[in-house]
Amino acid sequence: QVQLVESGGGLVRAGDSLRLSCAASGRTFSIYALGWFRQSPGKEREFVASIQWSSGTSLYADSVKGRFTISRDNAKTAVYLQMNSPKPEDTALYYCAATSTIYVTDRSRYAYWGQGTQVTVSS
Repeated sequence: QVQLVESGGGLVRAGDSLRLSCAASGRTFSIYALGWFRQSPGKEREFVASIQWSSGTSLYADSVKGRFTISRDNAKTAVYLQMNSPKPEDTALYYCAATSTIYVTDRSRYAYWGQGTQVTVSS
């Protein structure tokens, strides 16, 4: 089992910055990648970014590329999402998730999920 706990969400103005954190514990040696997903009311949960646990290789959705940065700490106990220049359309519940597969953009491949943290971007 892998436990994931997100933090750092809140209300931010468009153009400001916000950093989300996700603490990972348990059988973290089984993780291939950690990802961030988000879900707005009435919409499907969508991929935002992922990072390979061992190599640090990252991948981003086109909608956030150049604005958001995913990173992990060297001890591999946490992953972060730095949100720069957020837009109102980035408003969503953000989830951290872990997968043991290479299909890092496919939410169905993620076995472990956090409880989510709300991000609201005002214009």
